[in-house]
Amino acid sequence: MWTRKSAEGDSGSKSFRELLRRPEWLGIVYSFLCLCAFSIGGVTLLMACTIVIPVLAIAAARQVNRRSEELEKIPTGMMPLTELKKEADKWASEATTNHRRFACFSIKIDEFAQLQAKFGEVATQQIQQKVGARILRAMREDDRLSRIDEGEYVFALAPVRHLDLEICVQLASRLKSAVESPIPIDATSLRLTCSIGFCRSDQIDTGGAEELHKAAQIALRDANRNGASSIRAYSKKLLNRDRSHAQLCTEASNALQLDQIHAWFQPQVSTETGEITGFEALARWQHPERGILAPVHFMEALTRSNQLERLADHMLKNSLEALKEWDRHGLRIPHVGVNFAGDELRNPMLVEKIHWELDRFELAPARLSIEVLESVIAGTADGAIARNVNGLANLGCYVDLDDFGTGHASISSIRRFAVSRLKIDRSFIIQIDQDAEQQKLVSAIVTMAERLGVETLAEGVETANEHSMLAQLGCTHVQGYGIARPMPFSETIPWLKNYYQGLQKPPEILGQRGLGT
Repeated sequence: MWTRKSAEGDSGSKSFRELLRRPEWLGIVYSFLCLCAFSIGGVTLLMACTIVIPVLAIAAARQVNRRSEELEKIPTGMMPLTELKKEADKWASEATTNHRRFACFSIKIDEFAQLQAKFGEVATQQIQQKVGARILRAMREDDRLSRIDEGEYVFALAPVRHLDLEICVQLASRLKSAVESPIPIDATSLRLTCSIGFCRSDQIDTGGAEELHKAAQIALRDANRNGASSIRAYSKKLLNRDRSHAQLCTEASNALQLDQIHAWFQPQVSTETGEITGFEALARWQHPERGILAPVHFMEALTRSNQLERLADHMLKNSLEALKEWDRHGLRIPHVGVNFAGDELRNPMLVEKIHWELDRFELAPARLSIEVLESVIAGTADGAIARNVNGLANLGCYVDLDDFGTGHASISSIRRFAVSRLKIDRSFIIQIDQDAEQQKLVSAIVTMAERLGVETLAEGVETANEHSMLAQLGCTHVQGYGIARPMPFSETIPWLKNYYQGLQKPPEILGQRGLGT
């Protein structure tokens, strides 16, 4: 219904636009109108027509072109969400009499913001159009599709007699495969991932389109929380979990003020000597009822409440206190890494603030490593972030490029931001002892780093075989559960003593080869 009318309107606009582009027809029409004006009103009306008619023609041409551009952004067969919901409400009103069921699917391209930052607005629009066209090809004629947000689509499965969980999962898998097939863009082949949440009409009490869409959105949020390329079905249990997550987010916004978030520390080890070359500070929330919670449970809330900079200050203070306490026990740790995101790195006073904190604790700048996500460096131009990162490097702090391999930072970016070490993302490390392709990728990263005079650290090392293979490939540092899980500061001192007893070496490692020399 909506599609046919749009097509007819588009056809009419196209015909009028073609007419406006043909000067011979415009000349004939213009002459005829001027002649009529002179015959009716003489010279006065003729002069008015010579001014008004061209202005109206130009305005009409712009309006037609604008409407054409808007229609070109929407792949044929896609409709506004309001129209889709009207159709779904009609299905719902007829469901009791025809004994049919329908379903709503919410589809979201994963990491869409990073995609937009990398390829730009124009290319991202093209990607969304291609994704929409692929979903349309996977639909039946009576199904409906709408694009509601950046990288997000709503798909309504038209009523059928038999619709169960298995059928919906199979359909979601088919839609996911359609979206995740390689897309040619900028002379490269882009592989997207998407998350999908869905709900059947018989799972909602009212069965209306609005409630069905909200339920599919709840399922989509759960899919997003479980990682990229996930599919989730709505259920009452999922609704309770979503409400619990919303409550947790509310509590998280007050967690810093209540001093419930603290730094935990995960050791980093040299593959050459086995000695500790540093710790990474990781935020953990000591929830009064739910126990220890990882950042996935509270970072969203802190981001929404603009508390990321406050969290970074808190982690910095905890880390410098830990360094002083390790020194006091004769356990000299070369450095501690503290994570900084884009918001904190835009603070014009960041370098001065960190310098002041280091002086206050009487610590050399080399004892602190600033960990910056690769996506932050890859997506930023010269500006506040570049000045701060380079300012901290000039101060003497180390700069670790975190999650390397996922943010598409160029070699020039590594040099421009004075990076000291590349932290190779865990996705490259999983089963590296068994996967020859993984070994080639990591070997290439290590070789590039050596040429640039930059050290490397492998994240997420979980087995002795992975550790051994990384050492063979020349990766200089490793970190992960295979060495130790993150631990509160109170556990680090006995852990360090036990670790060095196992090495049968003294804990003093300053002056040895490593990041702290």
